[in-house]
Amino acid sequence: MEGYLLRCDGARIDLPPFTGWRLLRTGAVPCDSFEGTCPWDAGLEPELEKASRLIVEENGARRFTGVLDEYELTWDERGGGLSLSGRGLAALLLDNEARGQDYQVATLADILKDHVTPYGVPVGRVGSLPPVPGFSVETGSSEWQVLYSFARYHGGVQPRFDAWGSLTVDAAAAGKIVAVDDRTGVTAVSRRDRRYGICSELLIQDRTSRSVQRMVNEAFLEQGGCCRRVVTLPGKSAYQAARYSGRFQLDRSLEERFRVELTVPGSYFCEPGDRVSVSLSRPALTGNWTVLETESVLDGNGTRVKLTLG
Repeated sequence: MEGYLLRCDGARIDLPPFTGWRLLRTGAVPCDSFEGTCPWDAGLEPELEKASRLIVEENGARRFTGVLDEYELTWDERGGGLSLSGRGLAALLLDNEARGQDYQVATLADILKDHVTPYGVPVGRVGSLPPVPGFSVETGSSEWQVLYSFARYHGGVQPRFDAWGSLTVDAAAAGKIVAVDDRTGVTAVSRRDRRYGICSELLIQDRTSRSVQRMVNEAFLEQGGCCRRVVTLPGKSAYQAARYSGRFQLDRSLEERFRVELTVPGSYFCEPGDRVSVSLSRPALTGNWTVLETESVLDGNGTRVKLTLG
């Protein structure tokens, strides 16, 4: 992989090819990140001081766009070296705190205009999300929390950033389908079934009507699961009710239960949000999974990609 830096005035600072790297792409928090090392000649240090953005490419294809968080220069008998790290453009929303405010009716356009685009975050594909009456922004929330709450809790859409740093808020923006089988060259596999934290039963209490609704996770109950939670609806708005509803809570607990990690050779395989069809005979593992995270690494053990599936 190779990369370059951008100064605030748009000027480009080319970097030598990376001799080692770790590239993490994820659809959630923590956001995308990159760490890399490369040779460096003395005399160009003032240029580095003006850099603000980090771009990483592989054979001309964009792999990462982010904020330059840190760099370190070293010198020894072998020459000079540069180590740098950065986070994806979601960091601009994570690092900035929102002002508390109440919307009579909030739309996705309102959220993007007030909480995303002021920070220079490019907006790509945007779907149709319903307006939210009585949407509130709490003081102290990050701008990412505002966007995530609006899109995920109310609209059921997971906001994502692509390799160009462009924001996507669209349930229809499905990724590609990738097949993993015995010919793929998988070098390591792990499969986790975590029962802790999975709800078997929820009691939903409504403050306004004083009613109580019971919801159960039948599959987990049949396995002997026993974990009840009591959720009280705040009665503040339809948005808050949707966030704390029993179905949402059950779905969230189930999302964390199963995890599969696959390691394959190479530096690139797929993107977060892609679907993976797994058919392995050793170990025996089949099924359709969604890519939650990809981690590409080049170190003393070679180049490899670890996929985290859910």
